Amino acid sequence: MTEADSQALRMTDEDGDRHDHVRRIPDIISQVKDSYAELRPAERRVADVVLDDVKYAVDASNAALAQRAGVSEPTVTRFCRAIGCEGVRDFKLKLAQSLVVGALYLATKPQPVNGDSGMPFWNAVFGEARRALQEAERQIDPGQLQKAADLIGKARQVTVFGLGGSSSALAQETQYRLFRYGITISAQCDPYLMRMTASTLKPGDLVIAISATGRTREVIEAVELAKHYRANAICVTAPDTELTRVCDVRLTMAVPEYPDTLKPTASRYAFLAANDLLAVATAYRIDGPARETVRRTKYNAQIYRTGKEMEPLGD
Repeated sequence: MTEADSQALRMTDEDGDRHDHVRRIPDIISQVKDSYAELRPAERRVADVVLDDVKYAVDASNAALAQRAGVSEPTVTRFCRAIGCEGVRDFKLKLAQSLVVGALYLATKPQPVNGDSGMPFWNAVFGEARRALQEAERQIDPGQLQKAADLIGKARQVTVFGLGGSSSALAQETQYRLFRYGITISAQCDPYLMRMTASTLKPGDLVIAISATGRTREVIEAVELAKHYRANAICVTAPDTELTRVCDVRLTMAVPEYPDTLKPTASRYAFLAANDLLAVATAYRIDGPARETVRRTKYNAQIYRTGKEMEPLGD
């Protein structure tokens, strides 16, 4: 790894998240693409070489870049300045930083394989979904699941924390699954609201924290704050992470992802399965009151859909 690579890595945490004290990494690859139409023809040839093989462009000398692009070395320097860099050295540093953060997204698309119906993602989507569910079934601890259901069943109120695309959706899904059993529950997907909500919790309240990596700093800090006020905490996350260490009950799964950045993450199927298990285990824990609340919600939903009361049974 080059020194530029190392410096770029130091600017990000292991989860790729930016901390407040770290300056923003300039996306120089996008700058090259966005500036392409404004470049001179010779400079475009340099841009073509860079975009065709970013790793090569990071490691190559100025002379090697010029030779591959069929231009002079001063043209490479002019190209760097045309896209907003101070020179070749500054360009190489920013390019290395962009490569560290987004290298996966520069990969070419996979080729179709047998059974893919000409679509390389077909088997990946269905196969990874099946594998994720199998991993969830194998890895989720039934004992921890029962403990989680007990905590939810006796909680005064429950709040769910999830930050980011998948975790936010999963937090909302957890709310939708549990409220129908009569659980007083809310989902928070904003880091400020997480902290504010955690500050209102009391003994007997409960936090469910969802994080695919278990390293999302805002979620961990919100859980720590809730624990400070003596609330209980459940996490649905990866095993052996910082989030697991601050929670009372841990539903953990490790689901490796298929290396195709255009395909949605398969781990969310495992997390959805964990959510369903959590909801059903809680419903069985509550039992009678849960059945009555489900009956009420179904009854009133039916009235809303049909626009009339349910017909009484005949004599």
